[in-house]
Amino acid sequence: MNEPPAPVAVPPGFALAEGERILCQLEDIPDGGAKGFPAPPGRFMGFFLVRQGEAVFAYVNSCPHIGVPLEWVPDQFLDAKREFIQCSTHNAFFRIADGYCVGGPCTGESLEMLPARVAGGLVILGAEPED
Repeated sequence: MNEPPAPVAVPPGFALAEGERILCQLEDIPDGGAKGFPAPPGRFMGFFLVRQGEAVFAYVNSCPHIGVPLEWVPDQFLDAKREFIQCSTHNAFFRIADGYCVGGPCTGESLEMLPARVAGGLVILGAEPED
């Protein structure tokens, strides 16, 4: 299970919108890599981020096929070529940019995307929808 990230201090003058929270620094996620996070208090499923350069994509860590977490090993959400998000249980493949399944038992379905952005070198998760 992934450990909660260390708290990241909000720089002076940095403003967060209502419901946003800082997850980590962008440099904490390798470029072309991914990082998992445990479920926030009161939530059931954790989530993960995929970094591509200065962009991050956030998804609920749940395969749309039967709801299992996507990774078997912490932070291993991508295929060997780092081109797709891969479900380690079903071998389903999802596009990184939009979570759409392009192969496997849930082809045509999508991962649940979460709002995320990068500002000032920090990765910020937007207000999450209710379960």
